[in-house]
Amino acid sequence: MSRLFDTKPAAKWEEAYPLGNGRIGAMVFGQPGYERIQLNEDSVWYGEPVDRINPETKKSLPEVRELIRQGKIPEAEKRVMQSFSGIPQSQRPYQSAGDLWINWEGSMDAEAGYERELDLERAVASSISRGAYGETKRHYFVSAPDQVMVIHADAPGEQTLSLSALLTRGRFYETVKKVSDDTVMLLASCGEGGVRLAVAVKAVADGGEVQVAGEHLLVKAAKSVTLYVAAETTFYCGEDGTLPKYPEENGENSLIAVRAMLRLQEEQLQYVRRAVKRLDAAAEKGYEQILRDHETDYRSLFGRVRFRLAGQDTERLEYTRTYFDYGRYLLISCSRPGSLPANLQGIWNEEMQPCWDSKFTININMEMNYWPAEVCDLPECHRPLFDLLKRMRRRGRETARRMYGCRGMTAHHNTDIWADCAPQDICISATYWVMGAAWLCTHIRNHYEHTGDEAFLKEMYPVLKDAAVFFHDFLTEDQGELVTSPSISPENTYIMENGVMGCLCAGPSMDTQIVRDLLENYANVSQLLGIEDEDTGKNREILGRLPQTKIGKHGQIMEWREDYEEKEPGHRHISQLYALHPSGRITRDGTPELAQAAANTLARRLTYGGGHTGWSCAWIVNLYARLGDGDAAWENLKKLYEKSTFPNMMDNHPMFDYFVFQIDGNFGATAGITEMILQSSPERTILLPALPGDWEEGEIEGLVLCGGAKADIYWRENKLKLCRIRARRAIRTRICYLDQQCEIDLPEDGRCVLKMTEGGLVCESV
Repeated sequence: MSRLFDTKPAAKWEEAYPLGNGRIGAMVFGQPGYERIQLNEDSVWYGEPVDRINPETKKSLPEVRELIRQGKIPEAEKRVMQSFSGIPQSQRPYQSAGDLWINWEGSMDAEAGYERELDLERAVASSISRGAYGETKRHYFVSAPDQVMVIHADAPGEQTLSLSALLTRGRFYETVKKVSDDTVMLLASCGEGGVRLAVAVKAVADGGEVQVAGEHLLVKAAKSVTLYVAAETTFYCGEDGTLPKYPEENGENSLIAVRAMLRLQEEQLQYVRRAVKRLDAAAEKGYEQILRDHETDYRSLFGRVRFRLAGQDTERLEYTRTYFDYGRYLLISCSRPGSLPANLQGIWNEEMQPCWDSKFTININMEMNYWPAEVCDLPECHRPLFDLLKRMRRRGRETARRMYGCRGMTAHHNTDIWADCAPQDICISATYWVMGAAWLCTHIRNHYEHTGDEAFLKEMYPVLKDAAVFFHDFLTEDQGELVTSPSISPENTYIMENGVMGCLCAGPSMDTQIVRDLLENYANVSQLLGIEDEDTGKNREILGRLPQTKIGKHGQIMEWREDYEEKEPGHRHISQLYALHPSGRITRDGTPELAQAAANTLARRLTYGGGHTGWSCAWIVNLYARLGDGDAAWENLKKLYEKSTFPNMMDNHPMFDYFVFQIDGNFGATAGITEMILQSSPERTILLPALPGDWEEGEIEGLVLCGGAKADIYWRENKLKLCRIRARRAIRTRICYLDQQCEIDLPEDGRCVLKMTEGGLVCESV
């Protein structure tokens, strides 16, 4: 059984257990007496949509490029901060939906013992308080089918339950009002012209009495009680609560339409009616049926993969298995079809002004959130990212045209609920980077390779094309090659030979690596869909003029076009290794010199203290797995557990003298564990490519290969025992293990078993 367990209530947010259904999130503290449940709803972002594009950018672009070409970096950086930064410089922050406080009265002591758990196989949290009158049990979950949070408590023995429930949101709400004798509702605004929020709670009691007194919902002398919580906003449209449909028009027309949609939702009070409707439907359906439907829905996703590890380091191996499952649990809980994608904290945030605004940070963090989606057979959870990309296209086209005079679409290193694509912050090491949409678009091909969904490919093709065509226009010639300019290598600083430090540059390695992937994906998808036009022809020409990845004086992969020294050799970003992971262009057998240089790059980073943030450490796990160094991957995975994980297993990030939660490290670690066991590309699949010595025995069932087949892998004494492959559609590929390989050619629903024999790796049809 995969679970989180403790014998005391959570004393702080980082100890509470997260629950979610993609849209609604909750952090459960489990206090026996006066209990806090912190709530989130994924569309609660402050402020209305605004046009932030700086009108000075396009006319300043030639000047900035020329200053970079001449090596006048301080002058270029000064100019770019003035003329490229967004107006205002900040996008919108994600915010907490508030808190539900429950004062459990009467026999709620825990003198004889207490325990709480989060069951990852059911997505149900629970607590048990043992007191003089027996056991008081509470259960908590957030239902995707019914779109409500459920809190259920049973009284001990012959006793009864009484409680007082109160909704609050700091000072950031208008009112809490009575809806009916068993329901109260909090109403809040996220700033003038922004999203409006309704959070409501209904009590259903077995016996006893339910009433409202002022802001409080009261239950007296009940044998059992169920609280239903709904949260709705004006962002989701109509009675059915679907995502907003952005108009085809660009720029101001689009923003005006969105503002009109928000006003209409408020005037018609659809979001308020929807919250009440959710609660009434839940009460009518009843706790037991909602729980059954919730478990059936959740298990249909979580149950697709099963993982077991054994060896002498029993405690750490069991922790690894739970951590792997926890990553899948969190993705299912914060990213569902019809919701917004996972932000910097998934959906779990208690602040009104969180670190980095808890936005969609797209210079690795959001991409990392979705690394485990396809291989762990959760393609539905990947869908919200693509929905956001389609909305970003409207704003991204305006950003490309008005900032850079280019066709297509672009986005910088952040976006928000309004799909804002203009630069975020005034941070020279991060802000002025045009690769955000490009990197996100590489997920389109990844999703198709695992699902074979051609309808999806046709749906996303306009986005992919616009992301590619932007670089047809944006790339500029330098020394006979086509490079990005201006740009940066996130979020690092170089030192020139004259001692001057800088961030702004032309053609950093990561940019070229992403552009190459993007343009090749565009070419391949165009061919798959039978599309040939002027842009596809130009695309082939541009691909031949991109710079190649180079090796520098330390034997490392060069981060910039010049072999600069770094201000922070142990920097958290390892951007130049994008080509190793997630891209896969650098491989041990295909590009051995570059693979060795990648290993040198990692060793150098770690020597100087790299991997000191949770997400960076998780990336290093994936990088070492790609290099086939299982023991190094395992050491960094253990480092992540020991130094970058809160008590509730959530990933942490150092922020000055304290730590904050970021979810990307959780997802990156789950992806890294799969990379140690299975690596798959359209050309081949490698079994156990980076198995650590401590992972003596194990099995994983249900991982998905490129091509859509599912694999069950079993090993004993650190050696492959067998691998079962089940084709969901016709697949032909090469399977590799150590120095052995064999071809498989399976029809739809075909199956085979691979085994190591004295004669080598053999494949048997079943």
